Amino acid sequence: MQAHNKTVVKSMQILTLFINHPKLTFNEMMEYTNLPKTSLHRMVGSLEEMGFLTRDEFGYYSLGLIFLQFGQLVGERLDIRSIAYPIMKDLRDDVEEAVNLIVRDKDEAMYIEKVDTLQPVRLYTSIGRRSPLYAGDSRIILAYMPEEEREAYIDRTDLNPIAMGTIIDKNTLRHALDEARLNGYTITSSELENYTKSVSAPILNGKNQIVAAISVAGIEARFQEDRLPELIDEVTKAAKEISMKLGSQTQ
Repeated sequence: MQAHNKTVVKSMQILTLFINHPKLTFNEMMEYTNLPKTSLHRMVGSLEEMGFLTRDEFGYYSLGLIFLQFGQLVGERLDIRSIAYPIMKDLRDDVEEAVNLIVRDKDEAMYIEKVDTLQPVRLYTSIGRRSPLYAGDSRIILAYMPEEEREAYIDRTDLNPIAMGTIIDKNTLRHALDEARLNGYTITSSELENYTKSVSAPILNGKNQIVAAISVAGIEARFQEDRLPELIDEVTKAAKEISMKLGSQTQ
């Protein structure tokens, strides 16, 4: 096992102590882990510096507030999946296209749930798939990010072509994001795969912050112009229904 992997394992050994012990002194941690004092001191110091541990005025260590943030994020995402799934299934049945649930993971989007279409010719998207925030149905997430955060992402990101419709000009992307925010949805064509199309809408939490997106996606031939108003209406209604269940007041 490589040295850095050993460090990770030992760090986890320290952190898991706090599952059964709300607070521990340094000596107690040394007793429970049997780690050398010097190694333990170094790792505890690093964990404290990164916010994974905190120490009070009496020298007792406990888990840092960063775990509360992680817990809220994981819980929120799990709640979204359980809340969204029946609504996604109804949407799939109504429009007969694949329905995706997408969340942001740093500078990428990740598909965390899917209800597949029953159509014989279909667009293949797997749970766990990742895509850049600037392309495809996940772009609605980028559109609803805070402006400063959105601009920072655009500035540091190379817009690489993925399919024949991928936006690779930053000003064109900014215009598309403004339009998506104004309309409350986004339509994309051949941005992640050629000859495909999607309609996506934002899912907001109780603070009206973007936490996910829902989309219908499929073969371009089934997304004709005369059908788009129906798809937009169904997707935005589903997004609002999920948002309201998450506490959003946006109608």
